[in-house]
Amino acid sequence: MSALSLALILALTTVLIAEFVNGWTDAPNAIATVVATGVMSPRSAILMAVIMNTIGAMSGTAVAKTVGQGIVVPAVLTLPAITAAMLSIIAWGTFAARVGMPVSKSHALLAGLAGAGFAGGGWGALQWTGWQKVFTGMAMSIGLGAIAALILGLIVIRVAGATKPGRSKPLFDRLSILSACFMAFNHGLNDGQKFMGVFAMTLFAGGAIEKFEIDYWVIVICALTMGIGTSAGGWRIIKTVGAKMTKLQSWQGFAAQTAAGFTIFGASAYGIPLSTTHTITSGIVGAAASRRFSEVRWGVLRRIVLAWIVTFPVCAVVAYFAALAANAFF
Repeated sequence: MSALSLALILALTTVLIAEFVNGWTDAPNAIATVVATGVMSPRSAILMAVIMNTIGAMSGTAVAKTVGQGIVVPAVLTLPAITAAMLSIIAWGTFAARVGMPVSKSHALLAGLAGAGFAGGGWGALQWTGWQKVFTGMAMSIGLGAIAALILGLIVIRVAGATKPGRSKPLFDRLSILSACFMAFNHGLNDGQKFMGVFAMTLFAGGAIEKFEIDYWVIVICALTMGIGTSAGGWRIIKTVGAKMTKLQSWQGFAAQTAAGFTIFGASAYGIPLSTTHTITSGIVGAAASRRFSEVRWGVLRRIVLAWIVTFPVCAVVAYFAALAANAFF
């Protein structure tokens, strides 16, 4: 077996491990509300998330194409550089999961690719068209997710406010399960596709394919890997998002998941890679604030936002130096 094929196998393996970590640490955000409100048992919620994440990841390639060929010029990424970038994402995602902090693996991935690309080609390696979509996704995930959930929460209060809790709660329990399924599907539709794009880009960098394309077997293997990762749980993240940040009721869970789900669905249709972590967290804040702003534990939210802020520079810098070293030695 040649050194090139060994390097390709190693790079592809790290991409799949990063996809597994993505399922393990990001997917719990999709079910945090139904677990925190007691609408679904943790095991049932995880099983649902595994199925819906996998289906979502198999349902499109627009985001995969943006990440695979629109963020960094593929020609500047060597196999060692891709491997180094994936290792930085794996390390950061694992650390965040251990401390129960819901950081964005999407931004970790994009930052890792940017750092590795910069190490190989400087500023010219970054493609502005793709980064415009990234910045649009940032605005959508934080702003639109929160505002839509706030408005939907206010509508629920207005429509169902006079209804006796014993009558309305069973309805919103069922609606929150449906919205959790929708959210998990959209997590796969956006987040699952990102690593498909990287997987295909790695095949191209390793000479396994002559042009960038996403074959169906790539879709299947990446979707299943994320589904397996989802089954690992991520309980500390669920506790942080669903319980520590605020105490949710099922109608608020419905509002947060519905708003986040439609935000992600719209972004995915246009190939916009956004952070599902940011979107659902912002949705939970908006849904909680629809009743009272004091419902949100702002101290916990500040720590979460701080983790969001440091994710990009940490992963970019680590990937940059790791890629420099990898390119020099290999």
